[in-house]
Amino acid sequence: MADTREIVMDTETTGLDPANGDRIVEIGALELVNQVPTGRTYHQYINPRMAMPAEAQAIHGISDEDLADKPFFEDVGQAFLDFIEGGTLVIHNAPFDIRFLNAELGRFGLKTLTLADVVDTLQIARKRFPGAQNSLDGLCRRFGIDTSKRVKHGALLDSEILADVWLELCGGRQSRLTMDVAGRGDNGEPLEAYTAPRRPGPRPVLLTDAERERHAAFIAEMGDKALWVKDASA
Repeated sequence: MADTREIVMDTETTGLDPANGDRIVEIGALELVNQVPTGRTYHQYINPRMAMPAEAQAIHGISDEDLADKPFFEDVGQAFLDFIEGGTLVIHNAPFDIRFLNAELGRFGLKTLTLADVVDTLQIARKRFPGAQNSLDGLCRRFGIDTSKRVKHGALLDSEILADVWLELCGGRQSRLTMDVAGRGDNGEPLEAYTAPRRPGPRPVLLTDAERERHAAFIAEMGDKALWVKDASA
């Protein structure tokens, strides 16, 4: 059976609408193979060629100074496409991120993305928990996922949190902790499947002669109608 490769990702931007000139300033993504993190990530800050609005900086904490020496999107866009190639994107509120990514990719003549091929965890959560708080923070509270390191939004950190949420939406981590499925090591190489050793023979009886005698005396006190006596004579 072929491995399933998923890319859980998030972006940070200067605003809410690329049609109004807003740009991507950070991309974070991590790889799952068979829903197990491989340790491979893509993380890039991007110079948007515009001043950072105060409202956006208040959300993600990224300032003009932080981005002054960072590359432009056209310098890193192909590397991003290379990282996600062959994987299924998993995004929370996918239309938002895909709209921004396609605006950037299209601006520089790079391959754009198809929303139909993206897994939107927000839509899945809304179907699973209608009327509930299905923001990333709300789902973390629902599933008991630790977000204590998340002071502000950050693309890579949010991707790591979203990966935990995605696994819970898929049935929880426990559903993947089976002993007949191999995992992957820190370097991404597949590990051999675990096989429990077989016992060479029956486990020896550890009762002492004294314990056997006490047990026989106890049964004798219960009379001929004792259940153990009936079983022994059956």
